[in-house]
Amino acid sequence: MAVYHLSTRISSNVSVDFLLYDLCIYRMDSERNRYSLVNVKQQLFLGNYETQSHMTGDINESLSTIYIMEMKLYRKTMLHTHCVTSVPFTKMYTLEDFVSGKAWSPLKRENPCYFESKGTAKPESQGGETKQIKITIPERPFIAKEYPVGTPQDPFKKSKIEADIQDRFCHLSYPSQSGASVCGPAAFFYCVQMDRPDVYAQAVWELWRYGKTKIGRLTIAPGEGCKHPSGMFYTNEGQPRILGLDWMTLAGLRDSENTVLSFDTLDSPLAGVTIWQTLTEWFEKAGYEMVFSNVGITQAGVQGIRDLNKYVEQGYKVVTLINDGLLEGSANNTTLPTHWVVWDGSVTQDDNGYVNLKLFSWGRSANWIKQRKDLQFFIKRFFGGMVFKPLK
Repeated sequence: MAVYHLSTRISSNVSVDFLLYDLCIYRMDSERNRYSLVNVKQQLFLGNYETQSHMTGDINESLSTIYIMEMKLYRKTMLHTHCVTSVPFTKMYTLEDFVSGKAWSPLKRENPCYFESKGTAKPESQGGETKQIKITIPERPFIAKEYPVGTPQDPFKKSKIEADIQDRFCHLSYPSQSGASVCGPAAFFYCVQMDRPDVYAQAVWELWRYGKTKIGRLTIAPGEGCKHPSGMFYTNEGQPRILGLDWMTLAGLRDSENTVLSFDTLDSPLAGVTIWQTLTEWFEKAGYEMVFSNVGITQAGVQGIRDLNKYVEQGYKVVTLINDGLLEGSANNTTLPTHWVVWDGSVTQDDNGYVNLKLFSWGRSANWIKQRKDLQFFIKRFFGGMVFKPLK
């Protein structure tokens, strides 16, 4: 147990004597219950635009725990105090960032900001005067080449992203790579969505606003090609091939790791292949702790299944490497490792010896195993996996 002092800072050209802030620092659990470390109203700033140092209660939290910062700003005048932020500013940082005074960005626009124009126009009695104020708005980071801003099918339109975030936050839908070869990122973001829906939603918003985000120590910063993808985002019937939200997160994460190949089109299968060392690194940088691994290029066998069953029954995250021919809807006839999935239950056999397993893949959690397939069929297409403690 420990007590911490937390702070952040803002950007402004107005004297701190005329500014106040509301600050809430919180996290959510997998059931979307909210736990606040700090929740203060209309506080005074320090002279360098830093907030006061707010003391937490006596808590038992790892410094790597991710928290959401929510802030409102107020402007004081001679007669009254009014809120100058129409919606709260949000950003996520680790507890260590808050404790060490690093919960802010050197880039002005990535902090809570309030600026006022300078200068006084002449009154009408003196002939009047018109002052021009130039306001610049940065270009939205993600723009599809075939569906630019303003077109009806713009996959990154704000209202579409808002609606999709709400669906994911309420577990009405899940990461879906469609035809893109990003099953590794889909497995990662499915686990984040289930464990920390607040972190998942915040990561999407930061990608949409800034073109980058940071989950714990995991930086997601896709290149310009990924942020301006080419290809058809919709089928001939008008259905999404991949959502803009999923392109930002799944392709964005995969592109961040590519040093040679660019994930800049919906048909980039080679650029999307994820090895288990990379996938493990994503999980661990985001704050997951790996407790077991039997993943490899050879089949893990019956004992491998038993080992992972033991962990999934205790509530751990089990992410496995398979050949997608194991799953309904796949015509893959090879037995090579091709696909990442997340177990949502343990492997069982019915009275006829046929295998069942509820798992996440391709946007759904279901019993994906092909019907009437025995344990040998399963084993030939199963290459073990990694086990992580759920993200707190």
